[in-house]
Amino acid sequence: MHYFSSDFKLGILGGGQLGKMLLYETRKWDIQTKVLDSSEEAPCKIACDKFVLGSLLDFDIVYNFGKDVDVLTIEIENVNIDALEKLEDEGIKVYPQPRALRIIQNKATQKLFYTDNEIPTSPFTRFAYTSEIKDSITNGGLSFPFVWKSAQFGYDGQGVKVVKKIEDLENLPNVECIAEDMVNFKNELAVIVSKSASGEVKTYPVVEMEFHPEANQVEYVICPARIEEHIAQKAQEVALKVAEHINLVGLLAVELFQTQEDQILVNEVAPRPHNSGHYSIEASYTNQFEQHIRAILDLPLGKTESKVAGVMVNLVGAEGYTGDVVYENITEILGLEGVTPHIYGKKQTRPFRKMGHVTIVDEDMGRAREVAQEVKEKIKVISK
Repeated sequence: MHYFSSDFKLGILGGGQLGKMLLYETRKWDIQTKVLDSSEEAPCKIACDKFVLGSLLDFDIVYNFGKDVDVLTIEIENVNIDALEKLEDEGIKVYPQPRALRIIQNKATQKLFYTDNEIPTSPFTRFAYTSEIKDSITNGGLSFPFVWKSAQFGYDGQGVKVVKKIEDLENLPNVECIAEDMVNFKNELAVIVSKSASGEVKTYPVVEMEFHPEANQVEYVICPARIEEHIAQKAQEVALKVAEHINLVGLLAVELFQTQEDQILVNEVAPRPHNSGHYSIEASYTNQFEQHIRAILDLPLGKTESKVAGVMVNLVGAEGYTGDVVYENITEILGLEGVTPHIYGKKQTRPFRKMGHVTIVDEDMGRAREVAQEVKEKIKVISK
């Protein structure tokens, strides 16, 4: 099939920042694109060939959107899978495949998948409703502390809460959920695995993630991870085992814990380009967004090694600010060597909303991390 400067049409479900960065690659190769999103101000709107406004969870909207594309992909997993299955049955290529999305979309189903396939993960309990947790605590079935996770529709730290006492359960939504044992970890790691439609598989280097303690969001992604080689090898092996069993086409980001005993446990996965791979735009031979396009179009996968050390800093809305966004001190960080900001195009900020990221590259990881700290301290995402 001819993809470049042709009638071929790629459909993308979701118009957020991940979609916008996918479009950097489709525009580079002159691939025609059509995007569906529920927001008139979706970051993708300015860069796709056709933008469609509508809900990603509505069967008819998703089905009708997908009928006239050649390949359909996603930039967010909270989509109507029934519609994707019907499109797939009618001959539309849907990547990642709907059967894989069914496993991943629900965190309880995802955790059961790990245990069924002997993939190491933290112990957990599944609940039909959050209200059932109190009874489990009372009867000795669950003890503090644990991590509460909504089974569906959690993202960017939403739908996750560390529960240390009974009062922490107050105001949580009464939904299907899981309670995970707290993991005493040394490091939070991630590996991105790419697989093409014809079965070629490549992995990116192991990255290290540093999280904001309150927002449960990644603040820094560091590549390569500052871990011993045998730990990196073990992390790669676990990520490949997950990818082998889920068997999806495209990218699979596998988030991992390195325990105090150097076990590698799977936290959760994402079937798409991922925050942990943003560093690759500047630091890698083939960035994660180009790799995703290569995979779903069954083109040869690119080289995944890094050219230099890379650190990614997330730009999120500052606490206490809501409204028209202002990036304070952005000019100052542009004066630092190896710094590249990416602004997602969201006009309104609110506390902890992902508004952009900054990549810092350097031949020396120590210097890159120092500059990243300086960037984090200088730039503020506030409102007018």
